[in-house]
Amino acid sequence: MAGQGSGGNVIAAICNFFIPGLGHLVQGRILRALLFFIICFACYGLAATVIFFFLWPVGAIFHLWAIIDAARYRGPEVRL
Repeated sequence: MAGQGSGGNVIAAICNFFIPGLGHLVQGRILRALLFFIICFACYGLAATVIFFFLWPVGAIFHLWAIIDAARYRGPEVRL
C-alpha cells in the first residue's frame, strides 16, 4: 500500500465494512484480520441469542475500529 489515504486503504476500509478483517487481509495483515473477524463475529453471534444480547455494541465498536484501522494504515517504515 502507498500510505494513509491511498486507494488501497480506501478499498481495505470498504472491505472491512462488509466483513470485519477482510480489509486487513487485503493489506497483508493476517493476524489482525483474524483478530477482528473472530471478535466481531463472536460478539454478533452471541448477541443473536437472547441471553447475550448486550454484546452487540461491543461487536459494533470492534467493527468500526477495524474499518478505521484499515483506512489509517501507513505500512511498514522503510529505513535506509
